[in-house]
Amino acid sequence: MRVLIVDDEAPARERLRALLREIPDVSLVGEAENGHAALSGFSSTQPNLVLLDIRMPRMDGLETAAHLNKLETPPILIFTTAYEQHALNAFALQAMDYLLKPVSRAKLLQALERARIMQHGKLQLLRESLGWKKQRAHVSAPHLGGFRLAPVTEVRFFKAEQKYVQVCWPGEELLLSESLRSLEKEFGKLFLRVHRNALAAPRYIKKLERTAQGTFLAYFYGVPNQLAVSRRLFPKVSHLLRD
Repeated sequence: MRVLIVDDEAPARERLRALLREIPDVSLVGEAENGHAALSGFSSTQPNLVLLDIRMPRMDGLETAAHLNKLETPPILIFTTAYEQHALNAFALQAMDYLLKPVSRAKLLQALERARIMQHGKLQLLRESLGWKKQRAHVSAPHLGGFRLAPVTEVRFFKAEQKYVQVCWPGEELLLSESLRSLEKEFGKLFLRVHRNALAAPRYIKKLERTAQGTFLAYFYGVPNQLAVSRRLFPKVSHLLRD
């Protein structure tokens, strides 16, 4: 069993590291202090089990789990948490697993024995039960055994292209296998519908320009890409930018 520890507290990582050393047939392949670091280094560690803290800076455990569940073969996920057990009573152990801090050797052994892949629906139920934020800080796409990540606050626009959605931001190209409708529902406060196939971040629109053909284009700060703005939506976009 190849295990990755993800926890922002060094003493918690040290405790788990010490416990894992005592368990046969377990190999610690890496540690990370938050979800973003774990995903960024995922291709080099390739764990099949992740011990995942919930409360972490930059990217928490619940968002990290949502990204990991996009993989064709997701790793087994076991949450480590300081929440009292009653907060998680709604979740059967066969559907997901968790360890209450401080983690004991006996509990860790039991969790490893019964660990199984957590389903996305159960993860979403957990997010809602704990009153967790529903909006991700990053969007991601699996790539070469790891992940490509784009911070939502740096995204200039989302554009639907056939079965995928193109993410435009000052980084690597990213194609999501998510619908534009679901992205609009999740990030609607940050993005504006400018075309039936596109959402744009108003704060990054540098200018709107009418072409010689009578169409409209949006230009963005920080990227060379332009985006078509539909005739129907142009007045709304233009009015918003003036405001």
